[in-house]
Amino acid sequence: MSTISEAGAMDRAGQAADTRQRVVAIVAASSGNLVEWYDFYAYAFTSIYFAGAFFPSGDATSQLLATAGIFAVGFFMRPLGGWLFGWIADRHGRKNSMVISVLLMCAGSLMIALLPTYETIGALAPALLLVARLAQGLSVGGEYGTAATYMSEIAIKGNRGFYSSFQYVTLVGGQLLALLVLVSLQQTLSDADLKAWGWRIPFAVGAVAAIVALYLRRSLKETISAEAAHHKEAGSISALLQHKRALFITFALTMGGSLYFYSMTTYMQKFLVNSVKIDARTVSTLMTCALVVFMLMQPAFGMLSDRIGRRNNLLCFGTLAALATVPIMLALPGTTNLYVVFALVMSALLIACFYTSISGVVKAELFPAEVRALGVGLPYAIANALFGGTAEYVALSFKSSGYEQVFFYYVAALAGVALIGSFVMPDTRRHGYLEGDGRV
Repeated sequence: MSTISEAGAMDRAGQAADTRQRVVAIVAASSGNLVEWYDFYAYAFTSIYFAGAFFPSGDATSQLLATAGIFAVGFFMRPLGGWLFGWIADRHGRKNSMVISVLLMCAGSLMIALLPTYETIGALAPALLLVARLAQGLSVGGEYGTAATYMSEIAIKGNRGFYSSFQYVTLVGGQLLALLVLVSLQQTLSDADLKAWGWRIPFAVGAVAAIVALYLRRSLKETISAEAAHHKEAGSISALLQHKRALFITFALTMGGSLYFYSMTTYMQKFLVNSVKIDARTVSTLMTCALVVFMLMQPAFGMLSDRIGRRNNLLCFGTLAALATVPIMLALPGTTNLYVVFALVMSALLIACFYTSISGVVKAELFPAEVRALGVGLPYAIANALFGGTAEYVALSFKSSGYEQVFFYYVAALAGVALIGSFVMPDTRRHGYLEGDGRV
């Protein structure tokens, strides 16, 4: 009897140790993810201050449009990053891919922190800024697919939605950290100092943080088997194209989900300043509070998907985003009450939670191990570049031409495309590759 009892205790101890190892791996992977996205978003949030340093001619809107253009161009490196790092992850391991991507992001951030301005080197300044953003875009293009794949594979069966939701916890956390650094600088430096040199500080912080993330990622446990990595078609485009339905679903979900997410986060800050006419410092504080709540809600929505299925989560997102985007965006300029503004922004972000909390895991469940990182990363990167990365640029273009409201309908329409993708997606608990029978 005691032997059975001791065996049970050892088994429980083994399970507890395994769970601890998985949690540590999630934390290590997430820390790198946080740094990657902090560096990427630091550009979006500080551009309002350094636009004049690299694009001195024109009014404030045209300067922001120029910096938004470079922000969008950075997204167009994502497909290349999605392919390159997806291939590395499927062929040479998830760990190697994540280490290289965070190292590249460090280089891009350090470059921006040290760049001379237009006044010093002329047109070479915005050209070098573009190079740095291309490096960051390449890095982030590889980060999403590999991190989503790794966190989905390392997670415990039956709780993959909860564990994988921490990808967006740290993605939003990186965005939030960038915003918090900006708010801190706004409280300690004058606008003149921020425009002169203060905008460089967030990029220097990001470069240092990337070194820490690099150290943590070196200790990660590999999740892809040697058999899958040495599969003759591992990481190949030809093998990926055999999964056309999964590719369509991933692309459709990313079209609507990414556009909606970037519209309600990065563009929302500028919308509240330029269109709703709220002071920039007040907007930074308001968006910080909203993003904190949004970040904390990710695990709850991830757990919800473990109970009701990813497909039902996504059906809720597509329906609510398609119906509510236009009313929310039209209501914002009509109020000066900050509590109402906060409630409207939070309503939009809570709708996004149905998608963001499971964005990575639902795509990982659609592909087999030998092309999983490539399958998650490449179609995501292409759709993100075309629709998510251009969100701010398209919105500002409509505004400058006097048709700002058309952008709201554009976001709602693409949310409808995501809804279509949700309808044709199977219940991945039964027909996915991580827990189901693989018949997608």
